[in-house]
Amino acid sequence: MKEFWSKRVRDMVPYVPGEQPKDRKFIKLNTNENPYPPSPKVLEAIKTTADDALRLYPDPECVILRQAIAAHACLNVDQVFCGNGSDEVLAFAFQAFFDKEYPITFPDITYSFYEVYVKYFDLTANLIPLNDDFSLPVERFVHEPAGGVVIANPNAPTGQAVTLDDLCRILEGNPEHVVIVDEAYVDFGCDSAVELIGEYSNLLVIQTASKSRSLAGLRVGWALGNTNLIAAMRCVRDSINSYTVDRVAQGAAVAAIRDAAYFEQTRRAIMSTREQTLERLKAFGLEGAPSQANFLFARHPSLPGKTVFQALRERGILVRRWDIPRIEDHLRISIGTEEEMDALCAALEEIVKDLTAK
Repeated sequence: MKEFWSKRVRDMVPYVPGEQPKDRKFIKLNTNENPYPPSPKVLEAIKTTADDALRLYPDPECVILRQAIAAHACLNVDQVFCGNGSDEVLAFAFQAFFDKEYPITFPDITYSFYEVYVKYFDLTANLIPLNDDFSLPVERFVHEPAGGVVIANPNAPTGQAVTLDDLCRILEGNPEHVVIVDEAYVDFGCDSAVELIGEYSNLLVIQTASKSRSLAGLRVGWALGNTNLIAAMRCVRDSINSYTVDRVAQGAAVAAIRDAAYFEQTRRAIMSTREQTLERLKAFGLEGAPSQANFLFARHPSLPGKTVFQALRERGILVRRWDIPRIEDHLRISIGTEEEMDALCAALEEIVKDLTAK
Protein backbone atom coordinates (compact mmCIF):
# COMPACT_ATOMS: atom_id res chain seq x y z
CA MET A 1 0.00 0.00 0.00
CA LYS A 2 1.27 3.45 -0.94
CA GLU A 3 -1.62 5.61 0.20
CA PHE A 4 -0.51 9.20 0.86
CA TRP A 5 2.90 8.62 -0.77
CA SER A 6 4.18 11.51 -2.89
CA LYS A 7 4.82 11.06 -6.58
CA ARG A 8 8.52 11.45 -5.87
CA VAL A 9 8.75 8.27 -3.79
CA ARG A 10 5.84 6.20 -5.06
CA ASP A 11 7.90 4.50 -7.76
CA MET A 12 11.31 4.80 -6.13
CA VAL A 13 13.59 1.79 -5.81
CA PRO A 14 15.75 2.75 -2.82
CA TYR A 15 19.34 1.78 -2.22
CA VAL A 16 19.73 -1.61 -0.55
CA PRO A 17 22.64 -1.74 1.92
CA GLY A 18 24.54 -4.89 2.77
CA GLU A 19 22.86 -7.30 5.14
CA GLN A 20 23.18 -6.45 8.84
CA PRO A 21 22.26 -9.78 10.47
CA LYS A 22 20.49 -9.91 13.82
CA ASP A 23 19.44 -13.54 14.08
CA ARG A 24 22.86 -15.19 14.32
CA LYS A 25 26.56 -14.41 14.40
CA PHE A 26 28.32 -14.24 11.04
CA ILE A 27 31.77 -13.41 9.78
CA LYS A 28 30.74 -10.14 8.13
CA LEU A 29 32.63 -9.54 4.90
CA ASN A 30 29.76 -7.85 3.06
CA THR A 31 29.81 -4.14 3.97
CA ASN A 32 33.48 -3.10 3.67
CA GLU A 33 33.73 -2.25 7.34
CA ASN A 34 37.20 -1.98 8.85
CA PRO A 35 38.04 -5.17 10.77
CA TYR A 36 40.11 -3.24 13.31
CA PRO A 37 38.81 -0.99 16.09
CA PRO A 38 39.23 2.78 15.81
CA SER A 39 42.27 4.54 17.22
CA PRO A 40 42.44 4.42 21.04
CA LYS A 41 42.51 8.22 20.84
CA VAL A 42 39.00 8.09 19.37
CA LEU A 43 37.68 6.33 22.46
CA GLU A 44 39.39 8.91 24.66
CA ALA A 45 37.79 11.73 22.68
CA ILE A 46 34.34 10.17 23.01
CA LYS A 47 34.71 9.94 26.79
CA THR A 48 35.91 13.55 26.96
CA THR A 49 32.97 14.93 24.98
CA ALA A 50 30.28 12.69 26.48
CA ASP A 51 29.09 15.07 29.23
CA ASP A 52 28.04 17.91 26.94
CA ALA A 53 27.61 15.95 23.71
CA LEU A 54 23.98 15.06 24.30
CA ARG A 55 22.77 18.27 25.98
CA LEU A 56 24.15 20.87 23.56
CA TYR A 57 23.77 21.31 19.83
CA PRO A 58 26.88 20.52 17.80
CA ASP A 59 28.87 23.17 15.95
CA PRO A 60 26.96 23.41 12.64
CA GLU A 61 30.13 24.53 10.85
CA CYS A 62 32.25 21.64 12.22
CA VAL A 63 35.15 24.10 12.54
CA ILE A 64 37.57 21.97 14.56
CA LEU A 65 36.88 18.92 12.40
CA ARG A 66 37.32 20.92 9.21
CA GLN A 67 40.58 22.30 10.53
CA ALA A 68 41.86 18.79 11.17
CA ILE A 69 40.83 17.63 7.70
CA ALA A 70 42.29 20.74 6.07
CA ALA A 71 45.62 20.23 7.83
CA HIS A 72 45.71 16.58 6.76
CA ALA A 73 44.85 17.46 3.14
CA CYS A 74 47.09 20.58 2.97
CA LEU A 75 44.08 22.78 2.14
CA ASN A 76 42.43 25.82 3.67
CA VAL A 77 39.55 25.25 6.06
CA ASP A 78 37.11 26.97 3.68
CA GLN A 79 37.86 24.24 1.15
CA VAL A 80 36.34 21.59 3.44
CA PHE A 81 32.68 20.62 3.95
CA CYS A 82 31.54 18.02 6.50
CA GLY A 83 28.40 15.89 6.52
CA ASN A 84 26.69 12.90 8.08
CA GLY A 85 28.64 10.26 6.19
CA SER A 86 29.81 10.48 2.59
CA ASP A 87 26.38 9.32 1.39
CA GLU A 88 24.81 12.53 2.70
CA VAL A 89 27.67 14.58 1.26
CA LEU A 90 27.08 12.94 -2.12
CA ALA A 91 23.36 13.65 -1.90
CA PHE A 92 24.06 17.33 -1.20
CA ALA A 93 26.48 17.42 -4.14
CA PHE A 94 23.93 15.97 -6.55
CA GLN A 95 21.54 18.75 -5.53
CA ALA A 96 24.17 21.47 -5.59
CA PHE A 97 25.75 20.86 -9.00
CA PHE A 98 23.50 18.89 -11.33
CA ASP A 99 20.43 19.87 -13.37
CA LYS A 100 17.84 17.70 -15.09
CA GLU A 101 18.54 19.18 -18.54
CA TYR A 102 22.10 17.87 -18.61
CA PRO A 103 22.79 14.18 -17.95
CA ILE A 104 25.27 13.10 -15.28
CA THR A 105 27.86 10.65 -16.55
CA PHE A 106 29.03 7.70 -14.48
CA PRO A 107 29.87 4.01 -15.13
CA ASP A 108 27.20 1.36 -15.52
CA ILE A 109 28.86 -0.72 -12.80
CA THR A 110 29.64 1.44 -9.79
CA TYR A 111 28.24 2.50 -6.43
CA SER A 112 24.50 1.92 -6.86
CA PHE A 113 23.50 4.92 -4.75
CA TYR A 114 24.35 7.19 -7.71
CA GLU A 115 21.40 5.89 -9.71
CA VAL A 116 19.13 6.24 -6.67
CA TYR A 117 20.10 9.89 -6.28
CA VAL A 118 19.48 10.54 -9.98
CA LYS A 119 15.95 9.22 -9.73
CA TYR A 120 15.15 10.79 -6.37
CA PHE A 121 16.32 14.27 -7.39
CA ASP A 122 14.62 13.99 -10.81
CA LEU A 123 17.89 14.15 -12.73
CA THR A 124 19.05 12.26 -15.81
CA ALA A 125 22.05 9.99 -16.26
CA ASN A 126 24.28 8.73 -19.03
CA LEU A 127 25.65 5.36 -17.96
CA ILE A 128 28.86 4.42 -19.75
CA PRO A 129 29.69 0.69 -19.73
CA LEU A 130 32.97 -0.31 -18.15
CA ASN A 131 35.39 -2.17 -20.39
CA ASP A 132 35.29 -5.97 -20.40
CA ASP A 133 38.02 -6.04 -17.76
CA PHE A 134 36.01 -3.53 -15.66
CA SER A 135 38.48 -0.72 -16.31
CA LEU A 136 37.11 2.77 -16.99
CA PRO A 137 36.74 3.78 -20.67
CA VAL A 138 38.42 7.13 -20.04
CA GLU A 139 38.02 8.51 -23.58
CA ARG A 140 34.24 8.43 -23.35
CA PHE A 141 34.31 10.40 -20.11
CA VAL A 142 36.59 12.95 -21.76
CA HIS A 143 34.72 13.46 -25.01
CA GLU A 144 31.02 12.71 -24.49
CA PRO A 145 28.88 15.75 -23.54
CA ALA A 146 27.86 15.68 -19.87
CA GLY A 147 26.26 17.89 -17.26
CA GLY A 148 28.64 16.49 -14.67
CA VAL A 149 30.70 13.39 -13.98
CA VAL A 150 30.82 11.05 -10.96
CA ILE A 151 33.67 8.58 -10.58
CA ALA A 152 34.30 6.32 -7.60
CA ASN A 153 38.07 5.96 -7.35
CA PRO A 154 38.81 3.20 -6.66
CA ASN A 155 35.56 1.95 -8.08
CA ALA A 156 33.00 -0.05 -6.14
CA PRO A 157 32.44 -2.96 -6.41
CA THR A 158 35.34 -3.66 -8.82
CA GLY A 159 38.18 -2.21 -6.72
CA GLN A 160 39.96 -0.79 -9.78
CA ALA A 161 41.38 2.73 -9.82
CA VAL A 162 41.92 5.51 -12.35
CA THR A 163 45.26 7.30 -12.55
CA LEU A 164 45.58 10.99 -11.74
CA ASP A 165 46.63 11.62 -15.35
CA ASP A 166 43.33 10.14 -16.56
CA LEU A 167 41.38 12.17 -13.99
CA CYS A 168 43.10 15.32 -15.27
CA ARG A 169 41.98 14.49 -18.79
CA ILE A 170 38.40 13.99 -17.60
CA LEU A 171 38.47 17.27 -15.68
CA GLU A 172 39.83 19.11 -18.71
CA GLY A 173 37.21 17.48 -20.93
CA ASN A 174 34.40 18.80 -18.70
CA PRO A 175 35.52 22.36 -17.86
CA GLU A 176 32.01 23.77 -17.43
CA HIS A 177 30.68 21.05 -15.13
CA VAL A 178 31.60 19.52 -11.80
CA VAL A 179 33.53 16.27 -11.69
CA ILE A 180 32.96 14.40 -8.41
CA VAL A 181 35.63 11.91 -7.39
CA ASP A 182 34.26 9.64 -4.67
CA GLU A 183 37.27 8.44 -2.69
CA ALA A 184 35.63 6.25 -0.07
CA TYR A 185 38.37 3.62 -0.53
CA VAL A 186 41.30 5.82 -1.58
CA ASP A 187 43.43 5.04 1.48
CA PHE A 188 43.95 1.41 0.48
CA GLY A 189 46.37 1.96 -2.39
CA CYS A 190 45.02 4.63 -4.75
CA ASP A 191 46.41 8.12 -5.41
CA SER A 192 44.07 10.83 -4.13
CA ALA A 193 42.84 13.60 -6.43
CA VAL A 194 43.07 16.11 -3.56
CA GLU A 195 46.39 17.36 -4.93
CA LEU A 196 44.56 18.47 -8.10
CA ILE A 197 42.10 20.79 -6.33
CA GLY A 198 44.27 23.88 -6.71
CA GLU A 199 44.49 23.28 -10.46
CA TYR A 200 40.86 22.44 -11.24
CA SER A 201 38.00 24.60 -9.96
CA ASN A 202 35.45 21.99 -11.13
CA LEU A 203 36.83 19.15 -8.96
CA LEU A 204 35.01 17.96 -5.83
CA VAL A 205 36.64 15.13 -3.87
CA ILE A 206 34.51 13.23 -1.35
CA GLN A 207 36.00 11.11 1.43
CA THR A 208 34.82 9.28 4.54
CA ALA A 209 35.94 8.22 8.00
CA SER A 210 33.93 4.99 7.69
CA LYS A 211 36.49 2.76 6.01
CA SER A 212 40.14 3.48 6.72
CA ARG A 213 39.45 5.11 10.09
CA SER A 214 36.97 2.53 11.44
CA LEU A 215 34.15 5.02 12.13
CA ALA A 216 31.31 3.58 10.02
CA GLY A 217 29.02 3.67 13.04
CA LEU A 218 29.46 7.41 13.61
CA ARG A 219 28.75 8.59 10.03
CA VAL A 220 31.30 11.26 9.14
CA GLY A 221 32.12 12.26 5.58
CA TRP A 222 33.55 15.34 3.90
CA ALA A 223 33.99 17.10 0.57
CA LEU A 224 37.13 18.91 -0.55
CA GLY A 225 37.24 21.46 -3.34
CA ASN A 226 37.23 25.04 -4.58
CA THR A 227 35.64 27.49 -2.09
CA ASN A 228 32.86 28.18 -4.60
CA LEU A 229 31.87 24.51 -4.62
CA ILE A 230 32.00 24.31 -0.83
CA ALA A 231 29.71 27.36 -0.59
CA ALA A 232 27.16 25.56 -2.78
CA MET A 233 27.30 22.52 -0.51
CA ARG A 234 26.70 24.70 2.54
CA CYS A 235 23.73 26.32 0.81
CA VAL A 236 22.11 22.92 0.29
CA ARG A 237 22.86 21.77 3.82
CA ASP A 238 21.50 24.90 5.46
CA SER A 239 18.32 24.61 3.41
CA ILE A 240 17.69 21.16 4.91
CA ASN A 241 19.41 20.72 8.30
CA SER A 242 22.33 22.75 9.60
CA TYR A 243 23.22 20.25 12.34
CA THR A 244 24.26 17.24 10.31
CA VAL A 245 27.29 16.00 12.29
CA ASP A 246 26.78 15.42 16.01
CA ARG A 247 29.22 16.38 18.77
CA VAL A 248 30.43 12.85 19.49
CA ALA A 249 31.09 12.18 15.81
CA GLN A 250 32.98 15.44 15.34
CA GLY A 251 35.26 14.82 18.32
CA ALA A 252 35.90 11.20 17.35
CA ALA A 253 36.68 12.06 13.74
CA VAL A 254 39.17 14.75 14.79
CA ALA A 255 41.01 12.22 16.96
CA ALA A 256 41.03 9.62 14.18
CA ILE A 257 42.39 12.03 11.59
CA ARG A 258 45.13 13.28 13.89
CA ASP A 259 46.34 9.78 14.81
CA ALA A 260 48.35 9.25 11.63
CA ALA A 261 50.44 6.40 13.06
CA TYR A 262 47.44 4.22 13.88
CA PHE A 263 45.86 5.02 10.49
CA GLU A 264 49.02 3.87 8.69
CA GLN A 265 49.28 0.71 10.79
CA THR A 266 45.75 -0.53 10.16
CA ARG A 267 45.45 0.40 6.50
CA ARG A 268 48.75 -1.33 5.71
CA ALA A 269 47.59 -4.41 7.58
CA ILE A 270 44.43 -4.51 5.45
CA MET A 271 46.37 -4.07 2.21
CA SER A 272 48.77 -6.85 3.16
CA THR A 273 45.92 -9.22 4.04
CA ARG A 274 44.17 -8.30 0.77
CA GLU A 275 47.17 -9.29 -1.36
CA GLN A 276 47.68 -12.54 0.52
CA THR A 277 44.00 -13.42 0.21
CA LEU A 278 43.92 -12.74 -3.53
CA GLU A 279 46.77 -15.19 -4.10
CA ARG A 280 45.05 -17.80 -1.95
CA LEU A 281 41.78 -17.42 -3.87
CA LYS A 282 43.57 -17.84 -7.17
CA ALA A 283 45.18 -21.03 -5.90
CA PHE A 284 41.84 -22.83 -5.83
CA GLY A 285 40.41 -21.41 -9.02
CA LEU A 286 38.84 -18.03 -8.31
CA GLU A 287 39.56 -15.15 -10.66
CA GLY A 288 39.98 -11.57 -9.47
CA ALA A 289 41.77 -8.45 -10.65
CA PRO A 290 44.17 -6.61 -8.33
CA SER A 291 42.23 -4.32 -5.99
CA GLN A 292 43.12 -0.90 -4.61
CA ALA A 293 40.26 -0.95 -2.11
CA ASN A 294 39.57 -2.83 1.13
CA PHE A 295 37.76 -5.60 -0.72
CA LEU A 296 38.25 -8.10 -3.53
CA PHE A 297 35.94 -8.67 -6.50
CA ALA A 298 36.21 -12.28 -7.62
CA ARG A 299 34.40 -15.17 -9.27
CA HIS A 300 34.87 -18.81 -10.07
CA PRO A 301 34.81 -19.38 -13.86
CA SER A 302 32.53 -22.42 -13.72
CA LEU A 303 30.36 -21.85 -10.64
CA PRO A 304 27.30 -19.57 -10.37
CA GLY A 305 27.93 -16.67 -8.02
CA LYS A 306 24.56 -17.13 -6.37
CA THR A 307 25.41 -20.73 -5.47
CA VAL A 308 28.76 -19.79 -3.95
CA PHE A 309 27.22 -16.83 -2.13
CA GLN A 310 24.56 -19.03 -0.54
CA ALA A 311 27.05 -21.77 0.34
CA LEU A 312 29.18 -19.23 2.19
CA ARG A 313 26.15 -17.89 4.03
CA GLU A 314 25.23 -21.38 5.16
CA ARG A 315 28.73 -21.63 6.61
CA GLY A 316 28.28 -18.38 8.52
CA ILE A 317 30.17 -16.04 6.16
CA LEU A 318 28.53 -13.03 4.53
CA VAL A 319 29.84 -11.49 1.30
CA ARG A 320 28.10 -9.18 -1.20
CA ARG A 321 26.57 -10.12 -4.55
CA TRP A 322 24.43 -8.26 -7.11
CA ASP A 323 21.94 -9.91 -9.44
CA ILE A 324 23.04 -7.65 -12.30
CA PRO A 325 24.19 -8.62 -15.82
CA ARG A 326 27.98 -8.86 -16.23
CA ILE A 327 28.64 -9.20 -12.48
CA GLU A 328 26.04 -11.70 -11.25
CA ASP A 329 28.74 -14.36 -10.78
CA HIS A 330 31.13 -12.05 -8.94
CA LEU A 331 31.38 -11.75 -5.17
CA ARG A 332 32.63 -8.64 -3.40
CA ILE A 333 34.61 -9.80 -0.38
CA SER A 334 35.53 -7.27 2.29
CA ILE A 335 38.95 -7.72 3.83
CA GLY A 336 38.68 -8.83 7.44
CA THR A 337 41.25 -9.88 9.99
CA GLU A 338 43.73 -12.57 9.04
CA GLU A 339 41.70 -15.06 11.08
CA GLU A 340 38.50 -14.12 9.25
CA MET A 341 40.19 -14.45 5.87
CA ASP A 342 41.57 -17.84 6.90
CA ALA A 343 37.99 -18.94 7.60
CA LEU A 344 36.80 -17.52 4.27
CA CYS A 345 39.52 -19.25 2.28
CA ALA A 346 38.94 -22.58 4.02
CA ALA A 347 35.21 -22.34 3.30
CA LEU A 348 35.71 -21.35 -0.35
CA GLU A 349 38.22 -24.12 -0.93
CA GLU A 350 35.73 -26.64 0.47
CA ILE A 351 32.83 -25.17 -1.55
CA VAL A 352 34.79 -25.18 -4.81
CA LYS A 353 35.93 -28.74 -4.23
CA ASP A 354 32.40 -29.95 -3.45
CA LEU A 355 30.67 -28.13 -6.31
CA THR A 356 33.20 -28.88 -9.04
CA ALA A 357 33.15 -32.59 -8.10
CA LYS A 358 29.40 -32.87 -8.87
